[in-house]
Amino acid sequence: MDNNRIKNIKKQTNNKFLNLYEAEAVHRNGKISPYYIASRAPQIDILKISTKENTPDGVIIYAVHGEKKDKVVLIRQFRYPINDYIYEFPAGLVEPGENMTDCAVREMYEETGLHFEPLSVSNAYTKPYFTTVGMTDESCGTIYGYCSGTPTNAHQEAGEDIQIILADKEECKRILKEEKVAIMCSYMLMHFIHTTDNDPLAFLQEIE
Repeated sequence: MDNNRIKNIKKQTNNKFLNLYEAEAVHRNGKISPYYIASRAPQIDILKISTKENTPDGVIIYAVHGEKKDKVVLIRQFRYPINDYIYEFPAGLVEPGENMTDCAVREMYEETGLHFEPLSVSNAYTKPYFTTVGMTDESCGTIYGYCSGTPTNAHQEAGEDIQIILADKEECKRILKEEKVAIMCSYMLMHFIHTTDNDPLAFLQEIE
């Protein structure tokens, strides 16, 4: 089957962080219809459609805190698309020339004030995966590690409305039952809750 099923891409907006593109989508039966794609890419030749490369737009940080490694670091952030607060992992966009690990250390400090020590693990766990591929080419990698220090919002940007949560297993159960949660965070909270190892990140050693 022909994989080149996107034709004549047009950029519809010119924004800093997110843009809309209109493309001609060729269906299996040959019919052509418009398809709209949101992307972090500032121009057409950087779209993943154009480059055929899955470079990460951002990182998500799965971190545990404390000597007992019994709390997971979460943020409760106000998000305008839902006009409400939602529980997420700390996360952020990768800056030009920045690798994912450095981005994770920077974003963790900016959002929570905590010091983050990343783990070096298999690429199968950290490589970028697509987030909502029905509408965007955005992909994010996950960085895992340990946090120390006292949470503070002193380093957050003025436009951010973020509460820092250090949640144990019981609190994670409550969050999943009662709160709005980002899907990527929800699956890892399920993993955290059912971890029997003393270290919730021990599973990262399973793939070489």
